[in-house]
Amino acid sequence: MRRLLLDTHVLLWWLADSPQLGPGARALIADPHNAVIVSSASAWEISIKKALGRLEAPDDLDGVVEEEGFEKLAISFFHGERAGELPPLHRDPFDRMLIAQAQAEGLDLVTGDRMLGQYGVKTVDALS
Repeated sequence: MRRLLLDTHVLLWWLADSPQLGPGARALIADPHNAVIVSSASAWEISIKKALGRLEAPDDLDGVVEEEGFEKLAISFFHGERAGELPPLHRDPFDRMLIAQAQAEGLDLVTGDRMLGQYGVKTVDALS
């Protein structure tokens, strides 16, 4: 069993059944033996971009994530501290939070952003 934390774009690709999500990543997410986890940071990022008109996403994201059988990961105080202590390799605060959560919780981060692997977190290539 693997514990997979979905990057925000991976969650959106999954929900839209986008061909951008590679077959290997798709199989891992679909595997019922794996725990698929979505961060509160992704909900926050999606809500902000949706409100700005930069993104289309389901209105009831909370319900959709639940229907998919994905686990929800809250942002803890410890996660916030870890995100702030990361070296400045990546400037996106949402990605920094996902990295901190993956590190703190021992999760594999499913992402198409190869830069995130520079933080020493285990990543799964969402494009393959």
